[in-house]
Amino acid sequence: MSSNTNAKFIKMTTEPVEKLVCKLALPTIISMLVTTFYNLADTFFVRLLDNDSMVAAVGVVLPLMNIIQAFGFFCGHGAGNYISRALGRQDKKDAEIMAATGFGWAFIFGLAIAVPGLIFREPLAILLGAKTEATLAATVDYMTWILLATPFMTGAVVLNNQLRMQGNAMFAMVGLTSGAILNIVLDPILIFKAGMGVTGAALATAISQIVGFILLIIGLYKSDTIRINPKLITLSPKYLYGIVQGGLPSLARQGLASIAAASLNHSVGLFLVGGALIDAAQAAMTGVSKLMLFLSSALIGFGQGFQPVCGFNFGAKKYDRVIKAYNFCVKSSFFVLVGMAIIGFIFAEPITATVAGTSEEAARIAAFTFRAQLCVFPLMSWVILCNMLLQNIGLTFRATFVAATRQGLAFIPSVFLLPLICKLVGAAPLLGLQLAQGFSDILAFVISVPIGLGVLRELRAGKLYDIKEEKKS
Repeated sequence: MSSNTNAKFIKMTTEPVEKLVCKLALPTIISMLVTTFYNLADTFFVRLLDNDSMVAAVGVVLPLMNIIQAFGFFCGHGAGNYISRALGRQDKKDAEIMAATGFGWAFIFGLAIAVPGLIFREPLAILLGAKTEATLAATVDYMTWILLATPFMTGAVVLNNQLRMQGNAMFAMVGLTSGAILNIVLDPILIFKAGMGVTGAALATAISQIVGFILLIIGLYKSDTIRINPKLITLSPKYLYGIVQGGLPSLARQGLASIAAASLNHSVGLFLVGGALIDAAQAAMTGVSKLMLFLSSALIGFGQGFQPVCGFNFGAKKYDRVIKAYNFCVKSSFFVLVGMAIIGFIFAEPITATVAGTSEEAARIAAFTFRAQLCVFPLMSWVILCNMLLQNIGLTFRATFVAATRQGLAFIPSVFLLPLICKLVGAAPLLGLQLAQGFSDILAFVISVPIGLGVLRELRAGKLYDIKEEKKS
């Protein structure tokens, strides 16, 4: 093992976990905030076109973005979690093979999404939930450039995860934030000055994703991160299983988020009457979804600081450090989320007004929906970090189940059943749509608590988990 790799192993397994988590989390929090902020910027600038249909189109494409990210995270988290545990076992060769294999499959998945998506753009837009002719046309324009950039988007997700899971979060931050800043700069230029409208927003995103991908490649070769060697890409069941084991929870979470977003779009069309109201509701829900993603990004970034600490120490069988880091992260993030929820609740109207459509109806829908979700937002400190813990230590089934609960097992039925229940009791079906995400978050918390506590008890008892790829290595 090289001196750099050995020094990193000693650092990750001996330094105080609180210090390590915070040090690794700072750049990932910045990366997540900046990245999600440019998603907000897209919606903000499109909103200035004074057209609810165009804002709705951004929301309709959201499920597609989630699918692209799902396969990127599938390969990125699957490979990254495996690599951190392999380095914890001090097996660099094993980590190098997985680094190449994870990246290669991500690019293949990107092409598999892009090619048929470009051929069948209009049917895809309808499938994703475009409900009016104006929204359908804007959606097709927007998704074209997103699809062209898809292989670079999936590849960038893998590179980002491999950098940060090996303790090089700073290089990952530079790659992601540079692309995000470029997107924010290009948005007003292409949307307004070039007169491209919503298409300009998509082109800005595509360009920024490709630039970010290039910068992450440079970061990979400038840091002490394991390099991507195409000759090492393999079809070995051992490494494919490793990707599935570490990445399936992410695929489930992001994939179900895509289905959930499309379900919300279809539920709006099913329960609401009138094209203007449908566009207003989709525009409002789009804005609130982007806002909640922005707020959640700080928690996800903090959790990403926990993941390499967890992976290295679990691989080194230092379970007490894994537990200590987890408890620190849950407690710290809970109090931060409480503060964010209080501020957001008080200033809901001016906050949602920046991204949630242009009509008075859209503004009213967005403010109430935002407040409803903020009421249960602090519970996500346990749900998200519990999922990260399970995923990192290779408990695939439990991690996938927890990941699937919030956006799938709970949200998808809720988004159809709650509006129906409201209609049956004489309330507006819109109320059910507005409460669906908050209700799902409560269910996800109730389900994840006993699962997480059970795993912590097993770790305290020093039980070694049956992680197959480690036994085969």
